[in-house]
Amino acid sequence: MKINWFHLMPYRWLPEDFRQRYRSVWVDIPSELWDSERGHFLYNEYLDELEFAEQMGVDGICVNEHHANAYGLMPSPNLMAACLARRISRANLVVLGNSLALYNPAIRVAEEFAMLDCISGGRLVAGFPVGSSMDTNFAYGVTPATLRERYREAHDLIIKSWTTPEPFAFNGRYNKIRYVNLWPRPLQKPHPPVWVPGGGSIETWDWVLDNDYAYCYLSYFGYKHGQKVMDGFWEKVAQKGAEPNPYRAGFLQLVAVSETDAQAEKDYSKHVDYFFNRCLHVYSGFADAPGYRTEATIRAGLQAQVGEAADLFRFGLSWKEFVERGYVISGSPATVRERLSEVIKNMRIGQLMVLQMIGSMPKELVRKNTELFAREVMPSIRTIWADQWQDRWSPRPLPKRAIPGVAVAN
Repeated sequence: MKINWFHLMPYRWLPEDFRQRYRSVWVDIPSELWDSERGHFLYNEYLDELEFAEQMGVDGICVNEHHANAYGLMPSPNLMAACLARRISRANLVVLGNSLALYNPAIRVAEEFAMLDCISGGRLVAGFPVGSSMDTNFAYGVTPATLRERYREAHDLIIKSWTTPEPFAFNGRYNKIRYVNLWPRPLQKPHPPVWVPGGGSIETWDWVLDNDYAYCYLSYFGYKHGQKVMDGFWEKVAQKGAEPNPYRAGFLQLVAVSETDAQAEKDYSKHVDYFFNRCLHVYSGFADAPGYRTEATIRAGLQAQVGEAADLFRFGLSWKEFVERGYVISGSPATVRERLSEVIKNMRIGQLMVLQMIGSMPKELVRKNTELFAREVMPSIRTIWADQWQDRWSPRPLPKRAIPGVAVAN
């Protein structure tokens, strides 16, 4: 079992009446709410938390791309990964990921991922998301009907650039390059493992299985809703005759650990409420642009994760309801161990992503949550799937890697 520590880097100071005063946390949130001095300390605090998670023994640290929002302050996850590449020495750099359709030419993604793979000694996981409607259609202005075609073309260009040893011309509809000649090249061969984050689009299942990539369901509806999605994924695996290897599947879960179940509520309830009711407050007009979701996904009944329809399931819930409905797994180490073990086995996931910096949590509480999880929960769940399957979707780093030195003045 692999455990990856996921960070969104949310803005922690949205006002209490944010939902009433502002239309959306994404796309048109007023810049007057941003404080750059706070941002300086916040970015460094969040990088400290990612480094601490590695010290606690997680297998990977996860960063991600979002734009024009207070939900996740990482327009460039590659910058975050670059900051960390020399500061952490063991954990994988899981960049989930670069929204391929937003880059023209997409060779930029291939170059930067190759740099990260070389700097880290082969510890990169290359995440290839389509991207949310808020980020792609509204913040970056990509026409919804062309989004997936742009994505597929960008993917083909990146993979070919990683695997073709000589220069070549690429004449796509959206990317036209006379000389594709990737310098530097990734360290992992034929290329870094590819993980595809998904929010429930059923076409993504075919895509990852046809390419033998890992599918990572990033859900804020919790594990009870996630079970239905993952059941569908494993049905598709069986239909295609693919190996039912749990390491080809990942799932994101909010996790909050404290000394007791009662103390967990005292510690985390207001921060979970902040996350669901402020960080996920998205105007429905931005949540699902016409043409963003495919007809097949709509027919399957899979809904957008934000917007008014999603709020019907989450808005106004009590702490008890958040826990009972599976949005967050929380409580004492024993409670979290038992619940997480069930979720991992029932969903058949080999790549668990835990979100432990939730909403407005201060750094002391993030550290407590992470340390209790690492020391009293992680050892027991890590043994799940032990010696049963080969993990073909994790990096293959160099056994001997460079050790960052200290600059010496002349």
